[in-house]
Amino acid sequence: MYTVAEREALRDALVAAARADERVAGAALTGSAALGAEDEWSDVDLALGLTAAASQDAVLADWTDRMYGSYSAVHHTDRWSRDTVYRVFLLESTLQVDIAFAPAGSFGAVGPSFRLLFGEGADQPPWGVPAAVDLVGMGWLYALHARSSIARGKAWQAEYMISGVRDHVLMLACLRHDVPHSQGRGLHLLPSATTAPVEATLVRSLEPAELQRAFRASVDVLLTEAAYVDAELAVRLDRPLRALV
Repeated sequence: MYTVAEREALRDALVAAARADERVAGAALTGSAALGAEDEWSDVDLALGLTAAASQDAVLADWTDRMYGSYSAVHHTDRWSRDTVYRVFLLESTLQVDIAFAPAGSFGAVGPSFRLLFGEGADQPPWGVPAAVDLVGMGWLYALHARSSIARGKAWQAEYMISGVRDHVLMLACLRHDVPHSQGRGLHLLPSATTAPVEATLVRSLEPAELQRAFRASVDVLLTEAAYVDAELAVRLDRPLRALV
């Protein structure tokens, strides 16, 4: 396990390397560090804005070599957003290091967790928020597959589908309470009156009766959240969804 001091030292070293790299026009802290909300479990989150002449592939390759050669990375994975690649490294110490490599013109804040360290950020369109009605649709789609999975005796698939219903219910609740909805980041901010009924959707075993119980509970909370989105839609969904269980 890494220490806070080790994490801060690594982040400082990476920022210094960014300042020294002529292909990097700007850098910013992102994530919890940008908000002053770090704790002992926080990652290193850094965004780099590249110059117009820089090759994104070349910068990625060089910085990846640095992470493996100097900082004991054991693996990495990529996530893309628009034309920015987020390369996420796992270090031997279990520290996660996220470095965004943004082409010229794509470096800038897309949300509140962006603190410029040097250079200039360009205006960026904000992250999109999923439409609540679309989350309701995904919820009933998972419910349909939960029903068929249970009927076919595919217990693990049934558990997966029931969990999918629950995940979309929780995202709906996050939107309703105006807390972060992505990757469960705002779930701890939901009131207990909202989350308590969702506890019943947790699958405690793969026995058919238990799957059916958790499925019934997931339909209940999906209909509850659907009513907050569109009361008339919830009425239309009530009979077919309850027929599933």
